[in-house]
Amino acid sequence: MSSNEKSLELSSRPAAEAFVSKVCFKLGPPQLIGAELEWLTHTENGDRPSLDSVAVALGEYAPKSIAPSSPALSLPGGSAVTIEPGGQIEISSAPFASVPELQRAVDADARALTQLMAAARIGLLSAPADRERDPQRLLVLPRYCAMENRFTAIGPFGKLMMCNTASDQVSVDAGRDRAEVARRWDMLHAVGPAFVAAFACSPTLRGAPEGAWASQRMRTWLELDGSRTEVPNTGDPISDYARWALDVPLLCIRRDGDNWEAPPGTTFADWLDDDAVVGRPATTADLEYHLTTLFPHVRACGHLEIRYLDAQPDGQWVVPTAAFDALLADPLTTAQASAIAQSTSGRWIDAARDGLADSDFRSTAEELLHLAASTSLDHADELAQAADRCRRAEPPTAAVESTEKEPA
Repeated sequence: MSSNEKSLELSSRPAAEAFVSKVCFKLGPPQLIGAELEWLTHTENGDRPSLDSVAVALGEYAPKSIAPSSPALSLPGGSAVTIEPGGQIEISSAPFASVPELQRAVDADARALTQLMAAARIGLLSAPADRERDPQRLLVLPRYCAMENRFTAIGPFGKLMMCNTASDQVSVDAGRDRAEVARRWDMLHAVGPAFVAAFACSPTLRGAPEGAWASQRMRTWLELDGSRTEVPNTGDPISDYARWALDVPLLCIRRDGDNWEAPPGTTFADWLDDDAVVGRPATTADLEYHLTTLFPHVRACGHLEIRYLDAQPDGQWVVPTAAFDALLADPLTTAQASAIAQSTSGRWIDAARDGLADSDFRSTAEELLHLAASTSLDHADELAQAADRCRRAEPPTAAVESTEKEPA
């Protein structure tokens, strides 16, 4: 919702569902693609840098979460900078009309960010899981205090996810109408487990309970809170998402002061039914904020945000991005991808745990990536190489620290 739009009191559940459908699924011809990349951060001795030092290093690009008076400018390529609870740095691109345009802008912004950090002797690590440090939350905003309190009651995975993991996310348009939205939504979910396996590269996560997992990062999500990550599927994602969003327990409620705790177990629908559970009527601004506390594998936020990928080694984020772009290029290819992925669809836990050690994931990932290579105009070679890597059951190349970490 634009800051110029007035927040309105919500009168009923149907009104709230209509609002969710409108803001979460912007209909129109699919044209744009975007990406978000995250890095772990560290000082020269391996510690987490202070948020003050990160703010100074970022200067005019620092987000207001760590520098309230900052203009929070976008990087030269158009990417916004944000900070995650454990000190991870994220850049969120502007949307672009093609993967090559997106790649040029994001890679340029990644280099600019690396140089800013290097000048302050802060290193960036393109890795999906922190192997060395215990989870430590640096951001003390009320949102993250409430999140940690709620997740800690479930187990260790919430704080691990917040502080010790990083992902690469891809954003695509939802579709021109409800039928196309359903087709794209279903395909992104169907291929998800195979792509989790294909791009898993986080076998070690400091602080995780014992167990061998190809993607410890994805494990944190799968073992966290199913009510907040699993969207029911009746074949109409727009309606499904709206109903589901209202029935997810509130994670936090924005208030004056630092206490944003929500009544345990209370859903947004409960709030609509009885103002007394919070002490005031629910508004569209409250609902829009609630939507930001939902973490499904594919999040609807106007466009579709694909959230199930490990952060890839430096520069390799473009491979899964190009794969999604190619598989969504036309209805026939999208349908073919969905058909290929049926044998592994829904096997999220198996994919995160076993990865490419499972022959079904190897063959499905290889076939999907070859299909993407046959459709891609600009990244066919990289996609074919990724398909061959999956056939050999090899994970993406181990992440290494940026060579530009140290100042010149």
